[in-house]
Amino acid sequence: MQTLVYGPTLQATGAFDGGNITEQKPIGFPGEGSVVKRVGPLFYWAWAHSRRDGYIGLHPHQAFEIMTYVIHGKAEHGDTLGTRSTVGPGGVQIMQTGSGVSHEERFIGPDMEGFQIWFEPHFDEALNRKPTYHQFEHEQFPIVEGDGYVKKTVIGQGAPVEIVVDALMWDVEIQPGREYHHSIPSDRTLTALAIRGAGAWSIGPGDEKSTAFHHKDFIVAQADDAQEIAIRASDEAPLRLILIEVPTKVDYPLYPKR
Repeated sequence: MQTLVYGPTLQATGAFDGGNITEQKPIGFPGEGSVVKRVGPLFYWAWAHSRRDGYIGLHPHQAFEIMTYVIHGKAEHGDTLGTRSTVGPGGVQIMQTGSGVSHEERFIGPDMEGFQIWFEPHFDEALNRKPTYHQFEHEQFPIVEGDGYVKKTVIGQGAPVEIVVDALMWDVEIQPGREYHHSIPSDRTLTALAIRGAGAWSIGPGDEKSTAFHHKDFIVAQADDAQEIAIRASDEAPLRLILIEVPTKVDYPLYPKR
């Protein structure tokens, strides 16, 4: 297994609404400067912050499946399907943009924090589907409390989010000095963004060599064969990771990205 860690300087940045919304982008758009251009069908990943209020006006999308996941504050959504909605901490807004839809969004603080994540289905097939919008609250997602950790499934078994793309997503919190284990099937890639704390990442039982990572780091672990990883939080503070797993390769053409 290859495990690579990308610090904030190797990620892209962005801003909207005169700087009222700022973004760190583990995976940016073409030309934005992120070292990681895509991971399989995981096309784009932005970590957004708004201290008070930030607005992005009406703009169009096609084909991509676009998720907004709120950590703190609120996200408002409006679109040309007639949707007007607001979601709070732990909630999800998901657009399957299909043949085309325009939307507007507002991030409301204080200290709003959330993600916008784009998944790429087969483009030509997606363009023939009607666009849809769905929203889910934090309480609708399955949460498991383990020995020293709490895991929320955002996309996957038991979660209400359904998308065409083969992807899984979790929000995991690990107590200081404790460990969380996660299995990666063969030919899959697990990505992780450390949004709180720091820790170490090791592969398989008895692995004496671990990969350290810090707050804001982006980790990409590609498994040729099935592997189990252990993620250990530092002794100083809790660790919170957003994990997304996708196939390393897909059997359809992907949108050009340079």
